[in-house]
Amino acid sequence: MNIAYKFSGTTASLLSGAVLATSLLFTAVPRLHAEDYDHCQRRVARVEHHLHETIERHGRHSPQADRDRRILHEARERCWSESHRWWDEHEHRWHTERDWNEHDHDRD
Repeated sequence: MNIAYKFSGTTASLLSGAVLATSLLFTAVPRLHAEDYDHCQRRVARVEHHLHETIERHGRHSPQADRDRRILHEARERCWSESHRWWDEHEHRWHTERDWNEHDHDRD
């Protein structure tokens, strides 16, 4: 009788530990996605802002502006590869299709 009691106590402890670990996992995952989206959004916004400043200082067809356009492209690609969405700072919205225009800042 004593052995059965120890077995059921151990089983109950393992089961409750598994339930706790599962609940923590499912509550942490949405927060991680939100942090990834927020980080991506801030990264793209920062790069776009820097590109606009570079265009004002050096002109839209300068080597510096071309470099910042490449950096913006890389930031959008990174967002796309991480979460299959990218942030459009001009429209202040997420895009779920890879439909950005590589030359959207040539005409600013």
